[in-house]
Amino acid sequence: MPAYPSFSLLTLAPLALASVAFAMGLGVPAAARAEEPPRPRTVTVSAAGQVEAEPDIARISTGIVSEAKTARAALSANSTDMKKLIESIKASGIDPKDIQTNSFHVEPRYTNPREGEVAVINGYRVSNQVEVTIRDLDKVGDVLDSVVSLGANEVGGPTFEVSKAETLKDDARKEAVKNARRRAELFAAAAGVEVGEVLTITEEAGGYSPMPMARAAMAGNAPPIERGTQTLEARVTVTWALK
Repeated sequence: MPAYPSFSLLTLAPLALASVAFAMGLGVPAAARAEEPPRPRTVTVSAAGQVEAEPDIARISTGIVSEAKTARAALSANSTDMKKLIESIKASGIDPKDIQTNSFHVEPRYTNPREGEVAVINGYRVSNQVEVTIRDLDKVGDVLDSVVSLGANEVGGPTFEVSKAETLKDDARKEAVKNARRRAELFAAAAGVEVGEVLTITEEAGGYSPMPMARAAMAGNAPPIERGTQTLEARVTVTWALK
């Protein structure tokens, strides 16, 4: 009678236990996986607020361009004229701290050659410009008249600014948030829910836009200057929870 191999229960037990453990291991993650919590309901609104303000600062740039055969001669002439120009600006009541050099150039001047010819240097040009901050806007026209009378052949501006624009924009910021809240409540009511707590507030970069406002012309030969008004704007984006 042939002999057959025999297996003991102890020999089979480890294999059986391993199989059961493997099967159970596959089922654990699926059973233990928790349901993801529902995302909170929110409403996000962007809105703007505006406030008008009159500028109280003006800036002009003015200077002199001088030309001569040599760079030294051009520089000497320019320096003499610029000193007179700056002294005149100070005499107009402008504080020296409000006069700042913003451009200075020395460059060669070339001939305009005919076809086939080579351009050559036939002189030099010196340009010197200063930026002037005028804090009394009634003097803007007088300052412009003065610098032109003294030979300024480069004049730019004026540009107007509101010195306390950042503080004045606070009212625009409040209005922007108020407008955003009003719109959020409108959307929420239309959807049958209510506005809850504020989650985030973000302010966007804003600026101003000039609006003309009539001003009387200055006396004498001074040019009439219209300072206008500026609209300061604040834009915000606000997110509320819905309940």
